[in-house]
Amino acid sequence: MLDADVDGGEASMLGWQVREPGPDLARAVRRVPMPVPRPGPGELLVAVDACGVCRTDLHVAAGELPVHRASVVPGHEVVGHVLELGDGVTGFRPGDRVGVAWLRETCGQCRYCRSGAENLCARSRYTGWDADGGYADCTTVRADFAYVLPDGYPVVELAPLLCAGIIGFRALRRAELPAGGRLGIYGFGASAHLTAQIAMAQGARVHVLTRSTSAQKLALELGATSAGAADDAPPEPLDAAILFAPVGELVPVALRALDRGGTLAVAGIYLTEIPPLHYDRELFQERTLRSVTSNTRMDGQDLLAFAATHHLAVATTAYPMAGAAQALADLAADRVNGAAVLVC
Repeated sequence: MLDADVDGGEASMLGWQVREPGPDLARAVRRVPMPVPRPGPGELLVAVDACGVCRTDLHVAAGELPVHRASVVPGHEVVGHVLELGDGVTGFRPGDRVGVAWLRETCGQCRYCRSGAENLCARSRYTGWDADGGYADCTTVRADFAYVLPDGYPVVELAPLLCAGIIGFRALRRAELPAGGRLGIYGFGASAHLTAQIAMAQGARVHVLTRSTSAQKLALELGATSAGAADDAPPEPLDAAILFAPVGELVPVALRALDRGGTLAVAGIYLTEIPPLHYDRELFQERTLRSVTSNTRMDGQDLLAFAATHHLAVATTAYPMAGAAQALADLAADRVNGAAVLVC
């Protein structure tokens, strides 16, 4: 909560910082007083209404992904409203509801940016990793990287769309699932349960493979054709698969489940070591293994447009902003069904 008028320049707020990355999450993140950030030229100052808790936040807090800036504030699934406009901003007004996502900025000049692959920009920067994110009362975002959000969703359901939804949407594209195809989903957390709904809305048969019995139950409730354990074989060969669980041991398992010509897309930024692959069993017959690296703004816009016309059932577990450390611990222990969301 802000304790002074923002326009006076003396306001402070509370925010969670990654102080001592490691497995002890109670020590890894600390909630401390911080100055309210100022919006630079072309930026918005955003009051945070809700922020999703992503597995990437957990990897950063746990030290599995190195922090890019000391004492960074995590959080990149931010739903908020505009408090202040930086110099030169047009198209937004104070009070507008906006979304802040993982991709914070790119150079706009390299061959990747010019070709529509800005997610591969070598100078890309990320919310909650390179710059402070949404585990705080306020954050900033470049206006040209802020998202206009669809109507019909409460803020707690909008937040997971801004990473879980967007990354799942891109992973589905990378998996190149044919129309009416058979999709396998390995792991069934925040991103996977949204991606499954998108695929089913496009006519796919979806098979979910996850160790969590509660997640298996949710998958069937959402309309999945089958749900079983992560190392089970699906009941039919797969045209495509997406690995959401950060478990490298599942890569050969998923590849063996593919039909000839199938594609496996690995959706996470972090993955444990992949065991040796056997060419004849896992890659032959033109099976393809692909990674997913961040997303483009077009991916985000397309996902949010889809969500506006196809209402997605967003399973969430809400925590107060003061409970961020507990939310991370619950996510680490697989105690969260759907998406964890911090609410201000």
